[in-house]
Amino acid sequence: MTSGAPRQPGLSKSQIAAFEQCARRLWLAVHQPEVASADDGAQARFAAGHEVGAAARTLAPDGVLIEADPDLGAALEATRAWLAAGAHPVFEATFEHEGVLVRIDALEPLGGATWRVAEVKSSTSVKPHHRADLATQVWVARQAGVPVGSAAIRHIDNRFVLMEPGSFEGLFADEECLEDIEALVAERQALIEAARTVLIGPDPATAPGDHCASPHPCAFSDHCNRGLPEPPAWPVTVLPNGGGRPWLDAGVDDLLAVDAAALTNPVHRRVYEATLSGATFHDGAAARAAMADWTFPRAWLDFETIAFAVPRWIGTRPYQQVPFQFSVHVEQQDGRFAHRAFLSLDGEDPRRPCAQALIDALPEAGSIIAYNASFERSRIRELAEAFPDLAPALSAMADRLVDLLPVTRATWYHRDQRGSWSIKAVLPTIAPELDYGDLEVKDGAQAQAAWLEITAGADRARRVELERGLLAYCQRDTWAMVVLARHLCEA
Repeated sequence: MTSGAPRQPGLSKSQIAAFEQCARRLWLAVHQPEVASADDGAQARFAAGHEVGAAARTLAPDGVLIEADPDLGAALEATRAWLAAGAHPVFEATFEHEGVLVRIDALEPLGGATWRVAEVKSSTSVKPHHRADLATQVWVARQAGVPVGSAAIRHIDNRFVLMEPGSFEGLFADEECLEDIEALVAERQALIEAARTVLIGPDPATAPGDHCASPHPCAFSDHCNRGLPEPPAWPVTVLPNGGGRPWLDAGVDDLLAVDAAALTNPVHRRVYEATLSGATFHDGAAARAAMADWTFPRAWLDFETIAFAVPRWIGTRPYQQVPFQFSVHVEQQDGRFAHRAFLSLDGEDPRRPCAQALIDALPEAGSIIAYNASFERSRIRELAEAFPDLAPALSAMADRLVDLLPVTRATWYHRDQRGSWSIKAVLPTIAPELDYGDLEVKDGAQAQAAWLEITAGADRARRVELERGLLAYCQRDTWAMVVLARHLCEA
């Protein structure tokens, strides 16, 4: 649908959003898209967004989906026809005004010839950039002659629990935004003209800054940073928990150039001193004292989990971390070890098999050790809540969990950690031979991707390869804790 104005060079909603983040991002996306860095997570995000949109459409079974095929011209005409009928929600309603094209997730009749514009988001709350996207859609729809009486962000309600397969009533919550975004709507014309001015001009060469990562990481960051002076070897951003921000605001980007007397935070001072001297901070006595009460047999435990915006299994919530794998090294007091593992790859709800496997694999006594144990504790308690008959054993496990992370944070720092105490940052400073680089699956995100690939129907050879990779990765995680703890306790 178009207002009939002279056709202008095209812009999409996503291009306008790119311009709002950074003028150069838009310019590069149009004129030099080949300089973008690869985005390994793009396909997964696209698939997740598609799943969320499909779930939202099930809530209006009388709705009509406007297909982009055979071409957008056909989509514009189909939208025009269904709006004229006025009786059904229209999904992916397609409008164009002066070369600006939008496809509205849901356009719903309100009665009295007015319509609600609903933008479906996979997030659990409304973000400022969501409102800007919605404003663009409202502006184009109005310019195309649609009387808009309501505009909402339709986001995930994380209190929802799936009770029946495919029943998503309550999965989404609408936040009415029309009144709040009217000022943004009024700015769209000028914003679009500014974007077009950028596109017909030379590369704006916007300097890199915080906008490179907000509201979205920019695929052109590497390109924009080429040719700039090399950053300091030890930037102030290695100070953890945002400790570098005050220094950056004061114009200091080199950690070695800060005023040491101003570092009142003990952790920041430790990071600074280790970086300056190159000497590792290690308090073996404190590590031994912290672990003295960890009783045998000790079970070194790690979970791998999967989470979906749209719950797949009965009794689960949006974004609930569901364990599909664990590794545990059980250590006896005499130094003997036994390794046990669980991995569910059939695509069915893995929670009860995982819970039963935990009960079978873990000793009934002794400390259970994890790295950032609050994560494992939460998963075990969720399993206990889901399966009351297994709750006594699972709750006892949760009570026996202890955490290696705070011990590591308090007793070890090597400057190559660069302000991080993640196990993958610490391990190379202690046991470089346990490098994850030689593994098929190297981190949690890759573990999730492997699970998704297998359960989506990977062929047998690929499935075997990924299964081996998952088992090796999770086993590496738990053995890494054993090696780390031993090293921390050395004199």
